[in-house]
Amino acid sequence: MFFLKKGLVIVVGSIFISLGINLFLTPHEILDGGIVGIALILYYLYKLKIGLMIIILSIPVFIIAWFKYRGYFYNSLHGLIISSFMIDFFKPLRSLIQIEAIYSSILGGIFLGFGVGLMLRFKTSTGGTDLIAQFLSVKTGINVGIFIFVIDSTVIITGGLLLSSSTLLLSIITILVVGITTSVITSNVFRS
Repeated sequence: MFFLKKGLVIVVGSIFISLGINLFLTPHEILDGGIVGIALILYYLYKLKIGLMIIILSIPVFIIAWFKYRGYFYNSLHGLIISSFMIDFFKPLRSLIQIEAIYSSILGGIFLGFGVGLMLRFKTSTGGTDLIAQFLSVKTGINVGIFIFVIDSTVIITGGLLLSSSTLLLSIITILVVGITTSVITSNVFRS
C-alpha cells in the first residue's frame, strides 16, 4: 500500500511541478534554481525541451548518486523521469493562463514548492543539484542549505545576465516562494 501511495504522490507532485513551470514560469521567462533552472535557460535561449534537458543534465548527478548515495538514486530516479515527462507532456498548456508576471512568479513558486514538498514528505524527489549540495556538505561540514542557495543563486544570476533583469527579479521571487512553500508542506503541521 505504501508503494502505491508513494507512486500516486510522485504523479501528483510531478503534475504540480509541471503546471508551475508550464502555466506560470515559461510565459514570462522566469527561472527556478538548480537543474530545472538550467533547463529553463536552455529552453528560453534555444527552445530545447525542458523535461529532456532536465534528464540529460541530471545524468552526472545520478552517476554520483549511484556510487555515493545509492538510496538517493533509487528514491529520486522515478521522480526525475515522471516529472520530466510531465513537463514536456503539459507543454501545450503554456499559453492557457495569461496573468501578470509578478503573480506568475508567485503562483509558479507555490505550484513548484507544493510538488517538491509533497514528494519530499514521501522520501522521494526529482533529483537535481540537491545531491551535489549534500555531497559538498558532507565533505566540508558546511550546511547543505548554503550550498543549495549558492547553486540556485548562480543559476538565477546567470539566467538574469543571459535573459533580462526582469527574469532575475521574478526568479528571485519564485525561488523564495518555492522555498517557503516546500518548507510549509514538509513541516510537521501537515504531517498525518
